[in-house]
Amino acid sequence: MFNDRSTPLSLLKTRRSGKPRDMVAPGPDPAQLREMIAIAARTPDHGKLAPWRFVIVPDEARLALADRLVEIQRAEKPDCNVRDEEATVQFVMQAPALVVVLSAPAIGHKIPEWEQQLSAGAACMNLLHAAHAMGFVGGWLTGWAAYSDAVRDLFGEAPQRIAGFVFIGTPARELDERPRGELSEIVHAWNPGTGPGRQLVY
Repeated sequence: MFNDRSTPLSLLKTRRSGKPRDMVAPGPDPAQLREMIAIAARTPDHGKLAPWRFVIVPDEARLALADRLVEIQRAEKPDCNVRDEEATVQFVMQAPALVVVLSAPAIGHKIPEWEQQLSAGAACMNLLHAAHAMGFVGGWLTGWAAYSDAVRDLFGEAPQRIAGFVFIGTPARELDERPRGELSEIVHAWNPGTGPGRQLVY
Protein backbone atom coordinates (compact mmCIF):
# COMPACT_ATOMS: atom_id res chain seq x y z
CA MET A 1 0.00 0.00 0.00
CA PHE A 2 1.40 3.38 -1.02
CA ASN A 3 0.91 6.63 0.92
CA ASP A 4 -0.44 4.78 3.95
CA ARG A 5 -1.86 7.52 6.17
CA SER A 6 -2.45 5.35 9.24
CA THR A 7 0.57 6.89 11.01
CA PRO A 8 3.12 9.58 10.13
CA LEU A 9 5.86 6.97 9.93
CA SER A 10 3.85 4.67 7.68
CA LEU A 11 3.23 7.59 5.30
CA LEU A 12 6.94 8.31 5.09
CA LYS A 13 7.77 4.63 4.60
CA THR A 14 5.25 4.19 1.79
CA ARG A 15 5.39 7.62 0.16
CA ARG A 16 5.06 7.39 -3.61
CA SER A 17 4.65 10.16 -6.14
CA GLY A 18 2.03 9.82 -8.82
CA LYS A 19 2.44 10.39 -12.54
CA PRO A 20 0.70 13.67 -13.36
CA ARG A 21 -0.55 12.27 -16.66
CA ASP A 22 -2.45 9.62 -14.68
CA MET A 23 -4.07 12.09 -12.25
CA VAL A 24 -7.79 12.83 -12.39
CA ALA A 25 -10.34 14.71 -10.32
CA PRO A 26 -10.94 15.28 -7.55
CA GLY A 27 -8.06 17.56 -6.84
CA PRO A 28 -7.63 19.83 -3.84
CA ASP A 29 -10.03 22.73 -3.49
CA PRO A 30 -8.56 26.23 -3.01
CA ALA A 31 -8.60 25.96 0.80
CA GLN A 32 -6.88 22.56 0.73
CA LEU A 33 -4.28 23.83 -1.71
CA ARG A 34 -3.48 26.80 0.51
CA GLU A 35 -3.19 24.45 3.48
CA MET A 36 -0.75 22.28 1.55
CA ILE A 37 1.37 25.32 0.73
CA ALA A 38 1.32 26.45 4.36
CA ILE A 39 2.65 23.00 5.28
CA ALA A 40 5.26 23.14 2.52
CA ALA A 41 6.53 26.43 3.93
CA ARG A 42 7.37 24.70 7.22
CA THR A 43 10.64 23.56 5.75
CA PRO A 44 14.23 23.95 7.02
CA ASP A 45 15.21 27.54 6.25
CA HIS A 46 18.60 28.69 7.52
CA GLY A 47 18.38 32.41 8.21
CA LYS A 48 14.57 32.55 8.09
CA LEU A 49 14.74 33.91 4.53
CA ALA A 50 11.82 31.98 2.99
CA PRO A 51 13.88 31.52 -0.19
CA TRP A 52 10.99 30.06 -2.20
CA ARG A 53 7.74 31.18 -3.73
CA PHE A 54 4.62 29.23 -4.67
CA VAL A 55 2.56 30.18 -7.71
CA ILE A 56 -0.86 28.53 -8.04
CA VAL A 57 -2.05 28.19 -11.64
CA PRO A 58 -5.88 28.32 -11.52
CA ASP A 59 -7.90 26.02 -13.76
CA GLU A 60 -9.15 28.92 -15.85
CA ALA A 61 -5.56 30.04 -16.53
CA ARG A 62 -4.19 26.68 -17.66
CA LEU A 63 -4.94 27.07 -21.36
CA ALA A 64 -3.44 30.58 -21.42
CA LEU A 65 -0.31 29.21 -19.75
CA ALA A 66 -0.11 26.42 -22.32
CA ASP A 67 -0.33 29.00 -25.13
CA ARG A 68 2.44 31.08 -23.59
CA LEU A 69 4.71 28.06 -23.15
CA VAL A 70 4.20 27.04 -26.78
CA GLU A 71 5.12 30.58 -27.88
CA ILE A 72 8.30 30.42 -25.82
CA GLN A 73 9.06 26.92 -27.06
CA ARG A 74 8.82 28.08 -30.68
CA ALA A 75 11.16 31.01 -29.97
CA GLU A 76 13.74 29.00 -28.02
CA LYS A 77 13.57 25.73 -29.95
CA PRO A 78 13.27 26.49 -33.67
CA ASP A 79 13.40 22.77 -34.46
CA CYS A 80 10.35 21.93 -32.34
CA ASN A 81 7.51 20.29 -34.23
CA VAL A 82 3.76 19.90 -33.76
CA ARG A 83 4.27 16.85 -31.58
CA ASP A 84 6.59 18.81 -29.28
CA GLU A 85 4.01 21.58 -28.98
CA GLU A 86 1.24 19.09 -28.23
CA ALA A 87 3.42 17.58 -25.50
CA THR A 88 3.85 21.03 -23.95
CA VAL A 89 0.10 21.63 -23.93
CA GLN A 90 -0.47 18.19 -22.40
CA PHE A 91 2.17 18.95 -19.76
CA VAL A 92 0.37 22.08 -18.61
CA MET A 93 -3.15 20.67 -18.77
CA GLN A 94 -2.53 17.40 -16.91
CA ALA A 95 -3.75 16.78 -13.35
CA PRO A 96 -6.39 18.80 -11.48
CA ALA A 97 -4.00 21.19 -9.69
CA LEU A 98 -0.68 22.83 -10.55
CA VAL A 99 1.68 24.76 -8.28
CA VAL A 100 4.90 26.25 -9.64
CA VAL A 101 7.60 26.39 -6.97
CA LEU A 102 10.32 28.99 -7.36
CA SER A 103 13.73 29.06 -5.75
CA ALA A 104 14.03 32.68 -4.60
CA PRO A 105 17.43 33.12 -2.94
CA ALA A 106 18.55 36.30 -1.23
CA ILE A 107 21.68 37.04 -3.26
CA GLY A 108 24.60 38.41 -1.28
CA HIS A 109 23.21 37.24 2.03
CA LYS A 110 25.51 35.58 4.54
CA ILE A 111 23.50 32.37 4.14
CA PRO A 112 25.07 30.63 1.13
CA GLU A 113 22.92 30.55 -1.99
CA TRP A 114 23.35 26.78 -2.16
CA GLU A 115 21.69 26.36 1.24
CA GLN A 116 18.81 28.53 0.10
CA GLN A 117 18.41 26.43 -3.05
CA LEU A 118 18.36 23.27 -0.98
CA SER A 119 15.58 24.81 1.09
CA ALA A 120 13.52 25.34 -2.07
CA GLY A 121 13.94 21.67 -2.92
CA ALA A 122 12.83 20.78 0.59
CA ALA A 123 9.75 22.96 0.09
CA CYS A 124 8.85 20.96 -3.01
CA MET A 125 9.24 17.74 -1.04
CA ASN A 126 7.10 19.09 1.80
CA LEU A 127 4.41 20.02 -0.72
CA LEU A 128 4.34 16.41 -1.89
CA HIS A 129 4.17 15.19 1.70
CA ALA A 130 1.25 17.52 2.38
CA ALA A 131 -0.62 16.37 -0.73
CA HIS A 132 -0.16 12.72 0.18
CA ALA A 133 -1.08 13.26 3.83
CA MET A 134 -4.34 14.89 2.72
CA GLY A 135 -5.34 11.92 0.59
CA PHE A 136 -4.20 13.13 -2.83
CA VAL A 137 -1.16 12.25 -4.87
CA GLY A 138 1.51 14.63 -6.14
CA GLY A 139 4.16 14.64 -8.82
CA TRP A 140 7.20 16.96 -9.05
CA LEU A 141 8.34 17.60 -12.63
CA THR A 142 10.83 19.87 -14.38
CA GLY A 143 11.54 19.53 -18.12
CA TRP A 144 12.77 22.18 -20.54
CA ALA A 145 10.36 24.81 -19.21
CA ALA A 146 11.98 24.73 -15.77
CA TYR A 147 15.26 25.92 -17.29
CA SER A 148 13.86 28.65 -19.51
CA ASP A 149 14.31 32.21 -18.29
CA ALA A 150 11.33 33.28 -20.40
CA VAL A 151 9.11 30.71 -18.69
CA ARG A 152 10.51 31.74 -15.32
CA ASP A 153 9.54 35.32 -16.09
CA LEU A 154 5.89 34.23 -16.31
CA PHE A 155 6.01 33.43 -12.59
CA GLY A 156 8.84 35.48 -11.10
CA GLU A 157 12.05 37.29 -11.95
CA ALA A 158 15.81 36.79 -11.86
CA PRO A 159 17.61 35.51 -9.86
CA GLN A 160 14.66 33.25 -9.11
CA ARG A 161 14.53 29.86 -10.82
CA ILE A 162 11.83 27.28 -11.27
CA ALA A 163 12.43 24.49 -8.76
CA GLY A 164 9.59 22.42 -10.12
CA PHE A 165 6.07 22.08 -11.41
CA VAL A 166 4.10 20.20 -8.75
CA PHE A 167 0.93 18.53 -10.00
CA ILE A 168 -1.69 17.27 -7.54
CA GLY A 169 -4.76 15.11 -7.99
CA THR A 170 -6.19 11.62 -7.59
CA PRO A 171 -4.50 8.65 -9.27
CA ALA A 172 -6.56 7.13 -12.08
CA ARG A 173 -4.86 3.77 -11.58
CA GLU A 174 -2.90 1.94 -8.95
CA LEU A 175 0.53 3.33 -8.18
CA ASP A 176 3.48 1.06 -8.84
CA GLU A 177 6.85 0.92 -7.17
CA ARG A 178 10.02 2.29 -8.70
CA PRO A 179 13.59 1.08 -8.12
CA ARG A 180 15.06 2.32 -4.85
CA GLY A 181 18.74 2.41 -3.97
CA GLU A 182 19.97 -0.46 -1.84
CA LEU A 183 21.31 0.73 1.50
CA SER A 184 24.52 -1.17 0.80
CA GLU A 185 25.02 1.10 -2.21
CA ILE A 186 23.90 4.47 -0.86
CA VAL A 187 24.91 4.37 2.83
CA HIS A 188 28.48 4.18 4.10
CA ALA A 189 30.14 4.49 7.48
CA TRP A 190 33.01 6.94 7.53
CA ASN A 191 36.32 5.50 8.69
CA PRO A 192 39.14 7.91 9.57
CA GLY A 193 41.64 5.34 8.34
CA THR A 194 40.36 5.30 4.77
CA GLY A 195 40.25 7.86 2.01
CA PRO A 196 37.46 8.85 -0.36
CA GLY A 197 35.91 5.90 -2.11
CA ARG A 198 37.13 3.43 0.51
CA GLN A 199 34.51 3.92 3.19
CA LEU A 200 33.10 0.92 4.93
CA VAL A 201 29.89 -0.30 3.34
CA TYR A 202 26.94 0.05 5.71
